[in-house]
Amino acid sequence: MLDVRRMQMLRAVVTSGSVTAAAARLGYTPSAVSQQIAVLEKEARTPLLERVGRGVRPTAAGLMLTEYADVIGRQVAEAETALVDLLEGRTGRLAVRYFATAGAALVAPAVAKVRAEHPGVQVELKLVDYEDSLPDVKEGRADLALVVRPSEEAGPDGVRLVRLLDDPYLAVLPKGHPLAGRRTVALADLAEEPWVGSEWPGPCLDAQLLACEAAGFRPRVVVDSGDYATAQGFVAAGLGVSLVPRLGLGSRHPGVVVREVRGPEPVRSIFAAVREGAPRQPALRSFLGALREAGGAT
Repeated sequence: MLDVRRMQMLRAVVTSGSVTAAAARLGYTPSAVSQQIAVLEKEARTPLLERVGRGVRPTAAGLMLTEYADVIGRQVAEAETALVDLLEGRTGRLAVRYFATAGAALVAPAVAKVRAEHPGVQVELKLVDYEDSLPDVKEGRADLALVVRPSEEAGPDGVRLVRLLDDPYLAVLPKGHPLAGRRTVALADLAEEPWVGSEWPGPCLDAQLLACEAAGFRPRVVVDSGDYATAQGFVAAGLGVSLVPRLGLGSRHPGVVVREVRGPEPVRSIFAAVREGAPRQPALRSFLGALREAGGAT
């Protein structure tokens, strides 16, 4: 197998016209350069240089290898430039997993910041369920994921959780409901009401149930919607009351009123999950910083 370093020495000899001149350029002794060229000729199994007066000129094989060495040299230089661009955040790809209600408030401003600060970085967005994205982060298929987790629960091994915000649940009541005139609603006041479920089983529903348990009751769910907009429609139709997180309210149904909840206030905690020990990525740092800013402003 031909040695690339020796091919570059051959190129220096050919372009300078002599072993001595090439040695001076490369910082070696002429003897060292000659020895390396001799080894390259053994690898190539043919002479690569021939003497002409006090200098040398390439044989046909030597000229061909010199041309390839020139191509390799340019490719190495391009690779070095590309590597620097990647490490400095000028190029690359950022894979992000997120859930729907975090999109507008958190992900959108973070993407905008990365595009402004790192325009050469491609941001790959994928909408997933709350928990499905953690294996992607741990196994390196995603650089960052937004997840809902209990506030006191640590992340899985190999994943670091960065707390972004606590998203409070709000009471959604039909217009004309006896509690609609209050500015805030005690959670216990909803204990005897029929409920419209807004969450599928998982950490978001757990946050609701834990708060209700602390208030001394378990909600009597008469309709399961699993969707915040649909839940509002059922509430507007008078089928029950519901809890919807602030980020999930979207466009409010004209037939409902929304009130803050106290005693206790149900809250879901939103985190950014990143892989422990992942290589430094300026674009990822910018994205995470924008998420924190958006979370603090929400």
